[in-house]
Amino acid sequence: MSRLPVSASKRVLLTSSSSSDNGQDLPPAQKKIRKNPEPVKPHAAATIISGRRPPVAATRAPISRPVRGVGAATVAVAPSRGVLKQSIASTAAKGVNVKPTAAPTAPKTGAGGGSKRHAWDFKGKVSDMEGKIKNYQTKVKTTNQENEELRSTMAQTQSRMSEMENKLEKQKRQISEYEAELQALSGVRDELEMVSSDKCTLEKELSSLESKYKVVETLRDSQETELQTLKMKLSVQESAMARLQAAFRDSEEEVRSLKDTVVQQKDELHAGEMERRQLHNTIQELKGNIRVFCRVRPLVEGGLSKHIQLSASDNKTITLAKTEESHTGKAADTHKNYNFSFDRVFGPQSLQQEVFEEISLLVQSALDGYNVCCFAYGQTGSGKTYTMEGDEHDESRGVIPRAVKQIFRAAEKLGAQGWEFTFTASFVEIYNEGLRDLLYSGKASKRPEHEIRKSANNEVTITNLTYERVCNEDQVLHLIMLANQNRSTAQTNQNDRSSRSHSVFQLDIEGVNVGRDVKCKSTLCMVDLAGSERMLKSQSQGERFKEMTAINGSLSNLGIVITALANKESYVPYRNSKLTYLLQGCLGGNSKTLMFVNIAPETDSFGETLNSLRFASKVNDCVIGTASANRK
Repeated sequence: MSRLPVSASKRVLLTSSSSSDNGQDLPPAQKKIRKNPEPVKPHAAATIISGRRPPVAATRAPISRPVRGVGAATVAVAPSRGVLKQSIASTAAKGVNVKPTAAPTAPKTGAGGGSKRHAWDFKGKVSDMEGKIKNYQTKVKTTNQENEELRSTMAQTQSRMSEMENKLEKQKRQISEYEAELQALSGVRDELEMVSSDKCTLEKELSSLESKYKVVETLRDSQETELQTLKMKLSVQESAMARLQAAFRDSEEEVRSLKDTVVQQKDELHAGEMERRQLHNTIQELKGNIRVFCRVRPLVEGGLSKHIQLSASDNKTITLAKTEESHTGKAADTHKNYNFSFDRVFGPQSLQQEVFEEISLLVQSALDGYNVCCFAYGQTGSGKTYTMEGDEHDESRGVIPRAVKQIFRAAEKLGAQGWEFTFTASFVEIYNEGLRDLLYSGKASKRPEHEIRKSANNEVTITNLTYERVCNEDQVLHLIMLANQNRSTAQTNQNDRSSRSHSVFQLDIEGVNVGRDVKCKSTLCMVDLAGSERMLKSQSQGERFKEMTAINGSLSNLGIVITALANKESYVPYRNSKLTYLLQGCLGGNSKTLMFVNIAPETDSFGETLNSLRFASKVNDCVIGTASANRK
């Protein structure tokens, strides 16, 4: 609610006499309160400038309590001061300009001026009240007139506003129409540009086609001429073709004859292959089913030790010479020689390729269906692992990688004759009389246990062992590297990296010739034995002593088995150790076996060298049954 304008003339709300009379009629408590009434602060009246006026608030009932004038003008009818301020604020917010005007001051009444009415002067009081009523009625009339003016002004403004809105809508519709027309015209312009571009392109294509047409006409004329020439040649070729067909029939007859010849030659080739295998096996049998090679490791500083003598003309003998001092001092020093003879003796200067050439024919027997076993024996540090495996360089590769390479190459050549081979590799370690899978890649805590089993057809197998199907040489070399990483080695006084276990590599070979209905099955077994050592020299303690005891025990049992075979005893104690039980098939007769005895050239190894050569002589003297091929 906004404050209404006040009249220009000063109005007196109450006279001093009426206020005093009213004060006399109040009870004592109220009289005490009225002695210090709160002063009424004068408020400036507002004059509304704009044509639109806010609605006038409803008039309140006349105040019965006398109010002392404090120099302010007569207040327009309004609810309260707070509502008046809010109305002025809202009027300002709607755009109405409000100008504050100074309120006229009313004459003071009360103690300062005029006589007070007595309590019994009811007529005077009534006349005062009538004066107030007339003032209020005048104010109401003025307010109603102002409201009417505001309503008319507001109706005019609203009509103007509706007209402006209609005009605005029309303008918007016209703008939309103009925009649609502009967009349509822009699309027409793009289409016109595209049509012009297409026209230019078509004109260029037309000119190009006209030129091509002229070229084609020229080519047609030339081709018609060539066609006539070709027709003449065709007639000549037809006559030549008739002659060639007659020659072709003659060639077919010749091809049939040649095919028959090829079949006959394949039969002869197969028969020759069978005869070769038979002769090859005969040669190996003449050399002995158990063959022994001796290899002398070179000294670290080079050369040959004085107590080892090799004959320059005979590569099958070796002599150990020992000088014994006289214990009494009277007699001269005595010289004692120990002579040994083997299938082949390799000196310190022998190369890996030279060593393998001697056993390459034995490796070939594995593809022919014969079981082949090759193992290295000797004291620790004598070069067994180097002989069997070598190192990464091609010139220094050992027996195992070279044998695998030869087998895969020979299998590829036999593939031209109709043979198909499958190869399965495994690697097992005998450590402290226990079996360990060197190709196992799982957790150590979940490593399975292995046992040696013998089947009904006398084949020796190992339970829970990893068998890897291999197709080429590189896969086998990868398995060898993995096995070397898992193998048990340790440092001793005799060797910085001594093998503390027996390593057994097996390559199972299965071949089939579908055209000939022939099958063969064999096993190539390569064994790197742990080195024998003496307690006094190795000075092993703790775990190394336990390993040394197990190694020497298994090698002693191998010697007992060899002795029993050499003496042709009825009972051979293969089960005394895991090593002899696993090699039972290789030592028992149905295998071609080769043993490398490796010796160290140092003088302090004379005793171990002599024991190794004596053991090798026993093996060389051993005669076992003839090996048979596993063919069907």
